[in-house]
Amino acid sequence: MTRSIRLIADDYGLAPGVSSAILDLIERGRLTGTSCMTGFAEWEEAAARIRPLRQQAAVGLHLTLTDQIAVTGSSSLAPEGKLPGLASLALPVRRGRIDERDVHAELDAQYDRFTEALAGPPDHIDGHQHVHFLPVVRHWLLARFGESARRPALRGAPGLSGLDAAAKVAAIATLAAGFNRAMQRAGFSLMTPLSGIYDWRQPEKFASTLRAALDTLPEQGVFMCHPGHVDDVLRARDPMQGAREAEFTVLSSQDFGVSLDKAGTRVMDGRA
Repeated sequence: MTRSIRLIADDYGLAPGVSSAILDLIERGRLTGTSCMTGFAEWEEAAARIRPLRQQAAVGLHLTLTDQIAVTGSSSLAPEGKLPGLASLALPVRRGRIDERDVHAELDAQYDRFTEALAGPPDHIDGHQHVHFLPVVRHWLLARFGESARRPALRGAPGLSGLDAAAKVAAIATLAAGFNRAMQRAGFSLMTPLSGIYDWRQPEKFASTLRAALDTLPEQGVFMCHPGHVDDVLRARDPMQGAREAEFTVLSSQDFGVSLDKAGTRVMDGRA
């Protein structure tokens, strides 16, 4: 029996080269879908390109609270309009300086930009640098969707992983402690377990991380990935560059198709 797993590409909308690579892989049937960053000036153009694929791909919202320009401008969250580093959100001693209302306003703005450009809600929600696991974002999810009849699916906590990524997986799992149970209790469906975690500063490790997931992910488990083509916009916005080209090469390759067959696995359809 063939096992179906979800392959979700993060960061659609981050840069034109990233968006083009993700669209290419969706059209080839190599991705279940993608999660969108809606805060950039090019978002409406990127949304127009992916809108025709919503019938075949899962299109979600990639909540962004770190390192980029804030949609809502300057606030306690984003002094001078720039979102902070992850430590400023995750460490309690620093987090107390940020007004939760400013965080929620930013998340509302990103969500509204998604629904306006794509004429409907996201199929799922996750977070850039896993910020959706933070308490302040959990509060927003519960406030925004707690009484909704149509809640988006949420990306859940990571599962077990190889030794190469053990420390990174443990750090993310700590951030996500209690998330799955609390969100399921509130009526959300969870995409879990999460895999695809590796040291992106070593792009050569992506292929083995993917092969391991093909062999071990349970039915409907989720593998996150970050394929893309490097362009000047990406160079200006994000340090993750070489790994994106490496991931695109693997995911678009004939070898990947062979690996799926050998593992008795298929990429889950985005509308399943």
